[in-house]
Amino acid sequence: MSEHKLMSKDHTGIFDRMLAGGVIANDDPEMKKVWAQISRTIKLSAELNSSTNVNQSRGRLSEIIKSQIDTSTIIFVPLYTNFGQHITMGRNVFINHDCSFLDMGGITIEDNVQIGPKVSLITENHPLAPSQRKDLDLKSIVIKKNAWLGVGVTILPGVTVGENAVVAAGAVVTKDVPANTLVAGVPAKVIKTITEDK
Repeated sequence: MSEHKLMSKDHTGIFDRMLAGGVIANDDPEMKKVWAQISRTIKLSAELNSSTNVNQSRGRLSEIIKSQIDTSTIIFVPLYTNFGQHITMGRNVFINHDCSFLDMGGITIEDNVQIGPKVSLITENHPLAPSQRKDLDLKSIVIKKNAWLGVGVTILPGVTVGENAVVAAGAVVTKDVPANTLVAGVPAKVIKTITEDK
């Protein structure tokens, strides 16, 4: 750990509303709390991405997300997040190089998940109406146990990737992925069901 303390996650006021999903107005009076968290994450991210070993990267990401990451989890840097404290991570997770986690709406990564390089998990969108374009439209992402996200996958807001599912390289996932399936394409579609012998 650096000189920064592992802080408790803040789940009050605007942070609770962010995790509940929906639109947060750009001029919300509590947005200053969000910007303070973003500033903290920017500073800590520089330290994360200068890590020289897996233990260091795990410790520094633990500071960013304000929760101790299990020693069975491996994180390769660089890894980018804009908010940080709305990431929850299980045991024995593997995250490869150059991933981006935009987690204002909440990202849950369960046990034994494998995440390939250049994967993007995006919980944030904006309303289409020009007058609301700077507002946030948030929906959480859940990656269930033993799922595997291939290189360059993009998971969009509100998606759950089911247990044991595989998302093929380059897929853009706009809706839930059923458990024990392989999905591929843009937008991603089910290609086949996965069984133990295949």
